[in-house]
Amino acid sequence: MIRLSLIALLVSGTAALAASPQGQPAPVAMASAVVAPAAPALPSKLQLRPEISLARDLVTFGDLIPGLAGEAAATAAFRAPALGETGTIQVARIVEAARAAGIVREAGELHSQGFAQVVVTRAARRITAMDLEAAVKTGLQERFGVDARIFALAIDGGAPSVAVEPELTGDVAVVDLSFDARSRRLQARLAVPGSTAMRLKPLRISGQLVETMEVVVPKRLITRGETLGKDDITVERRPRDGQGSEIIGDVRAAIDKVARRALLAGVPLRSSDVQREEIVAKGDLVTIVYEAPGLLITLRGRANEAGAMGDVVSVTNPQSKRVLQGKVSGPGRVSVQPSAAGRIASAQ
Repeated sequence: MIRLSLIALLVSGTAALAASPQGQPAPVAMASAVVAPAAPALPSKLQLRPEISLARDLVTFGDLIPGLAGEAAATAAFRAPALGETGTIQVARIVEAARAAGIVREAGELHSQGFAQVVVTRAARRITAMDLEAAVKTGLQERFGVDARIFALAIDGGAPSVAVEPELTGDVAVVDLSFDARSRRLQARLAVPGSTAMRLKPLRISGQLVETMEVVVPKRLITRGETLGKDDITVERRPRDGQGSEIIGDVRAAIDKVARRALLAGVPLRSSDVQREEIVAKGDLVTIVYEAPGLLITLRGRANEAGAMGDVVSVTNPQSKRVLQGKVSGPGRVSVQPSAAGRIASAQ
């Protein structure tokens, strides 16, 4: 059982802790009239921890000083920061508190290894915008029969920062919900079952459902000329407004295509961003192939235009100057249709 120290009585009216460098609320000193342990169990050398992370709302001397045991370790010294926040405790205040609690007699018995303050972080589970959106969509389906899968939730002012007790694993649930189908506006009160923090400070949001569409986005930076593979892209839902008609929504339209410019991760792909990989370049010497049952004719030619796999391009026999139309069937290879057999013969 945690016992409370006398430090607050000795330092009442003064600030026990320094503010966090990030401007977050710092822990506050505890106040109690409980007598400190008479003979605490102490390690041979007392050293402070430079950083502490804890899940409860009290900082004990056992948290601050490794190796303490029994009542000395369980004695509460300070109050921890709020859920998910970080604060600092000045070493001088910790030494003063430890002396008042009878854990040390002289300041020199407690070593800080050169640091001037101890950083205290309160563990918490962060509630994300995705958690809030999922809860609202579930509530809309259950209470209003609205299938919100093609919509995104735009929260007024952005998603709030919400932290709850780290041990809570339940989903965010809608407590109250109102919805206007015409404007798609909504208001909701949400909570995580069992959370004291959310019971003391209920979470209320307002916002609007916006229609979304599937878009293909790179997972990483794609350099110009790089061929996109299936592991380089993913499909996400984004608000439809402002996306334009060139947005690629099917991964098949992007896989094995070549980037025409540098493509940023997370930015929706447009059809003008990619092109099919050209395996025949304009001016290349190619093999012109005519193949039919029992017959194979090949000759050399020069491509008059670039082409990707399957593209129809024109090629010229450099000697006869005859021009043929064929389909790119591989690197440096152009195949012609059986009806072109006569033209091939005359082109040789």
